[in-house]
Amino acid sequence: MRTINTINIMAPAGSYEALMAAIKAGANSVYFGIEQLNMRARSSNNFTLEDLKKIARICKENKITAYLTVNTILYDHDLTLMKKIVDAAKEAKIDAIIASDIAAIRYANSAGMPVHISTQANVCNIEAVKFFAKFADVIVLARELTLSQVKEICNEVKKQDILGFSGKSLRIEIFAHGALCVAVSGKCYMSLGVYNASANRGACLQNCRRSYRVIDEETGDELVLDNKYVMSPKDLCTIKFLDKILGAGVSVLKIEGRGRGPEYVYTVTKAYREAADSVLEGTYTKERIDSWMKQLGTVYNRGFWEGGYYLGKKLGEWSGSYGSKATKEKVYLGKVLNYYQKNNVGHFILEAGTLKVGDEIIITGPTTGIVEMKAGSIFVDDKKVVCGKKGEEITIPIVEHIRPNDKLFVMVQRNA
Repeated sequence: MRTINTINIMAPAGSYEALMAAIKAGANSVYFGIEQLNMRARSSNNFTLEDLKKIARICKENKITAYLTVNTILYDHDLTLMKKIVDAAKEAKIDAIIASDIAAIRYANSAGMPVHISTQANVCNIEAVKFFAKFADVIVLARELTLSQVKEICNEVKKQDILGFSGKSLRIEIFAHGALCVAVSGKCYMSLGVYNASANRGACLQNCRRSYRVIDEETGDELVLDNKYVMSPKDLCTIKFLDKILGAGVSVLKIEGRGRGPEYVYTVTKAYREAADSVLEGTYTKERIDSWMKQLGTVYNRGFWEGGYYLGKKLGEWSGSYGSKATKEKVYLGKVLNYYQKNNVGHFILEAGTLKVGDEIIITGPTTGIVEMKAGSIFVDDKKVVCGKKGEEITIPIVEHIRPNDKLFVMVQRNA
């Protein structure tokens, strides 16, 4: 029988700020990439080999598991680096690697490193599950499955008592929230064909996210499109039918977004943590769902495809615009100079913009993670003021511990 907090919420961690935000929000596990050979290799947020031991230590101290993505396709010249990464992950005591290429899977098996099968492997049926169970303990199903297909696979895993590589019960994982790709399981060649930057090597330039016109080269006639973003789907969002997903037997809910900031990781992870627990508690109500949806809308999103393939819908809900439709955005103000723990006061330098009493602020840092609050009162030279201006040093009462050089942002409403 499932109890509260037994549903594994897996959060993305593209930075130490995001890692700490995921922990604070209630994640059970995080996944991240280092350097090359992961599907976010182009991202500036990737960790390095030298970060592995620190990440493992942080996760162990906070009683969560850490998974390293090594999930690109691999060429012969990649094998030496792949082995180096897997060996380093084992030495650092990272809990598992996420892979799709058989070279990485087999080497990890031989090195005694647990494996999770990436969604890039496009596992769509029970025979594929049984095949990959010989190499892995967790399988991430293809995103194109319906919920009934997911449920059938989960039922068959239990019915056939399918065990993973380690001899333990096989776990089924699905993506619950985040960006969707127009290609099947993300295997797209558009970026490679246009820019020689392969999505399957973690270097996607996302040219599918742009607006396009369709013109007949012979006549010059242009087809009228109701949406120019014909290859940029809305983001997946499952929080409205999370009870059905958990009822299907899924035990791991994965959140997409290793390229996103800590405010995204915190907000989305917290919402899904609360929602999953509420399903098991019997407090999963429309009012709470509406509240979570409102929260999710405040951070990066391309609009939400509520249901996606899981509810048998066809891919056809396009974003309709470039970039985020978030209702709020963070604007940089300055940094922390000091924190006076005895008095619970933060000392800041405002390097840009103005901060007013009542403004919603966030403070982020590699150890702090994220702190969200309203500026209840502001002081300049120990005098209470209505606002702090660029160039001024200010102090604000803050209960949570923050650290020098943490960044201060103000959250402002934006037109989604």
